[in-house]
Formats: sequence, C-alpha cells, structure tokens
Amino acid sequence: MKYLKRYKWVILILLIDIIISIFSPSDGGLVFKNTVLNFRTMLAVIPPIFILLGLMDIWVPREAIVKYMGDKSGLLGILLGIFLGAAAAGPLYAAFPVAVMMIKKGAKYSNVISFLGAWSTLKIPMFLFEMSALGLDFAVTRWLINIPGIILMGFLVDWMMSHGEKTVVLEAVQKNF
Repeated sequence: MKYLKRYKWVILILLIDIIISIFSPSDGGLVFKNTVLNFRTMLAVIPPIFILLGLMDIWVPREAIVKYMGDKSGLLGILLGIFLGAAAAGPLYAAFPVAVMMIKKGAKYSNVISFLGAWSTLKIPMFLFEMSALGLDFAVTRWLINIPGIILMGFLVDWMMSHGEKTVVLEAVQKNF
C-alpha cells in the first residue's frame, strides 16, 4: 500500500496509456512510446540535479544563503535569484528541487520565486536564440517586461503567505528533503 501511494502518479499515467491502447491501439502505441521517452528524459536529468543538490548542501553553508538570499538580503537577493535562474540549465522541473534546497537553507520566499521565474522565462540560451530568430528588440523587450513581473510575483507571494503557511512549507521541506 505504501508503494501504491508513493507511485500513484506513475501508475495513473500507465493506466491512462493502457486505456488509450485498448480504445485506439495505434494511438496507444504512440502515447506509450512518448511516455517512455519522457521518463527516460527525466531519469537523465534528475540524478545529476540531486548530485548537485547534495554538493550544494555540503559546500554552501546556511549562513551564506541567509546572508545573500535571506530575509535581509534586499535587492542583492532578488538579483542573485534572477541571475541563478537565468544562468541555470535544464528543464523547469529540475528547478524545484533547487528551490526546495534554497528554502531549506534559509532563502527568502520572494528570492526563491524570483529564481523560479527567471529559470522559466529568462534562460540565457533562450535569449540568444530569440535574438537570432526574432531580433534584438524583441528579446530585450521580453526581458524588460519579464524582470519586473518576476520581481513583483516574488514580492506578492512573500507578502500573501502568512507566517503559518511559511512555517508549514519549511516543516514539509525539512521533513521530506
């Protein structure tokens, strides 16, 4: 029963694949092939991320995260979160374990949200592609619109979360990671 609860989403995806295969065998084969491809992709990305997280946990002291990204970090924490997110590589789902580690080490929620927002919208390789494909004006304009939006989202999330909600998140992070 413990494994059913733990792997419920994987089981659900496989059941959906089977149901599609029953009603439309040709589509079912394609769906199952794509499911396997997605799992392989995730399995290629997630282990290196967890290795890097383990190294971050050991090498980066909590005091450094609190100093540069904690409650009193100010503009530096926001800019650092945006820089780390924009410079990161990999799919968005790889950012969430990093965000959890940042919370565990004492980063302010607005800085974590800035990091996630930058990871999802401000990737430097994406910026370079946009410059070549869509032009410098478009790429720069998108960044100039996204950066204030990311900062605003970070502040709004931090402001809207009560102390109790932040405590619940921190306890869940410490318990599960």
